[in-house]
Amino acid sequence: MPIREQNERKFPNWIDLPDGGRRYWLDVAGRRGWRARYVKEVDADEQTVSFYQEIYNDRGELVEIHEKFPIDKGHRKVRGGD
Repeated sequence: MPIREQNERKFPNWIDLPDGGRRYWLDVAGRRGWRARYVKEVDADEQTVSFYQEIYNDRGELVEIHEKFPIDKGHRKVRGGD
């Protein structure tokens, strides 16, 4: 199965980027109304450029980012959050 087709199966949402790559994402409902968004950015050849997780609170505000690829930088608070 081609890589693009695999990405489209795993990530139901995507946008085409100006450089020919894509940004894919998958939202997962968490406890207490919070939400995690997994984001994968690829180049025009569908090679992964970055992969990170965004955490949104129950008001839909981005509160944390966890960069996982190319280097795992751990969790970074974006704002105070709950």
